Amino acid sequence: MQYLDSGKLGILVTLLIVAFILFNIARAKNRTDLFIRRIPGLNALDDAIGRATEMGRPVLMVPGIGTLDAISVQAVTIFSNVARTAAQFSTPIRICCADAAVYTVAQEVIRDVYQQEGVPERMDAQTVQFVSDRQFAFAAGVQGMILREKVAATFLLGAFYAESLIFAESANSIGAIQVAGSTQNTQTPFFIAACDYVLIGDEFYAASAYITRQPVLVGSLLGQDWGKMLIIGSIFCGMVLNSVERNQMVTMTRQESTVEVRGGQEAVAEMVPYEGEPRKKNATETTIYRLFHPMYNESMYQIERQPKPDETPEPAPAEGGEVTL
Repeated sequence: MQYLDSGKLGILVTLLIVAFILFNIARAKNRTDLFIRRIPGLNALDDAIGRATEMGRPVLMVPGIGTLDAISVQAVTIFSNVARTAAQFSTPIRICCADAAVYTVAQEVIRDVYQQEGVPERMDAQTVQFVSDRQFAFAAGVQGMILREKVAATFLLGAFYAESLIFAESANSIGAIQVAGSTQNTQTPFFIAACDYVLIGDEFYAASAYITRQPVLVGSLLGQDWGKMLIIGSIFCGMVLNSVERNQMVTMTRQESTVEVRGGQEAVAEMVPYEGEPRKKNATETTIYRLFHPMYNESMYQIERQPKPDETPEPAPAEGGEVTL
């Protein structure tokens, strides 16, 4: 029912956001200087790898415990950039996975990175590992690896849950540099408390666009930012419009009632002339209120079934109650 009254506005906003994204993707294909704000957490990538190289210790990366979805793909994309830098300096890396599909994808991506750098022999069976698909068995396995190998840097990016603080505190206890980021808002505070750098909110998705500079990723990121600006502008304009309307005098008022529909009660509303004492509009009489509380009339609830072409209409009963054929 809301589509009948205000659904077109939602379609318009969606089309505008899609247009923003497609336009910026086209811009990104022709230009390489589109601005993306530098994320502070990414400044630590090279520093962490450099420290691990100097200390001769491995770099640990964990793409969360989620399945193969957009979040895991984002994490693996960032890890591929870390692995590329680590391969150049012969720094050992460890990627621990909790999902078989994520393990397979990560293995192929990292293998391609080492081959592109011309050092495929530096990747061994310990580089990408499948630990366990059980939450706390995976947490115990990763924690043991952190403590045994004394990793110099950890990158915790992906979907984390109760195991997040186990990883962060274990790495913090051995003095490792930590860069973390999660799409779970309930786990982000734990990362902030125990890690050196944290990717918060949209920074997690923006990181791969900043690192790879792929036109599709960069264009999508800029298009989404334009969409956010559109929504912010709409909220500001709605606030101004609502404030102006609340100072206007009432000429029409909303009258609500109920009707019997399919054996139940349904609310209907209509605008009728206002005949009371002069007064200003209240919140329920503004355009913004109507936008989010559409008015339904009785005709919207009436559904007339059209007979099929091969359907014979039912015979009408005669006056005596008998059916006339």
